[in-house]
Amino acid sequence: MEVLHVPFLTALALKCRYRRQLLENGVSIVREGIPYILVPGALMVIFLLLGFWPVSLLFGIVAAFMAFFFRDPKRNPPNDPNLVVAPADGRVTRVRQIAEGSDRSATLVSIFLSPLDVHINRAPIAGEITDVSYTTGKFLMATDENASLVNEQNALTIKGEKITVVCKQIAGILARRIVCWKSPGERVALGERFGLIKFSSRTDILLPPTVEVLITEGARVRGGTSVIGRIR
Repeated sequence: MEVLHVPFLTALALKCRYRRQLLENGVSIVREGIPYILVPGALMVIFLLLGFWPVSLLFGIVAAFMAFFFRDPKRNPPNDPNLVVAPADGRVTRVRQIAEGSDRSATLVSIFLSPLDVHINRAPIAGEITDVSYTTGKFLMATDENASLVNEQNALTIKGEKITVVCKQIAGILARRIVCWKSPGERVALGERFGLIKFSSRTDILLPPTVEVLITEGARVRGGTSVIGRIR
């Protein structure tokens, strides 16, 4: 009996301690991720009770990764209304003018989210959502040049007091569903959560020419807090 119950109680204690640490640090789990955690978690317990330790350990690792992947940390955006913040966590893979060489060209900023990044999307500016447009499509690698054109995606247009931006949630090769919690007519605060992309993905933001872009390719950003531009 000791062989059966001691590892189980140890795992339960570690799980409780991990959950307490998450709450103390202002980190919760997004509701869409709960089924992905509960299913392998239940299988872990079943195989544990049956004595299949290697299989139980495997499902335990999967459940732990899903809890990590669907984490929803608290973020404190800057107070300056003239700042534009990153709409997602990840690595900036593209900073490019739509019409190169033009002073009046909008700028595209692409952020690649790996499976280890937080996958919550956040509003880059405060304002009203004037349009939400979902498009079905392919599942090319999120870093592919054509991903923003042919992949499954959801585009939000946010109209602020001074500028209007378009933010795209783009599915990657592992993603099969984009989640958006907002609708046209709703307002969002700077850094407010508006959606989620499951597994590896990409988030694009189109900045008008009145925004001075402060980010460069290769930089790592955090959604809702990292400044990527300033309104002139």
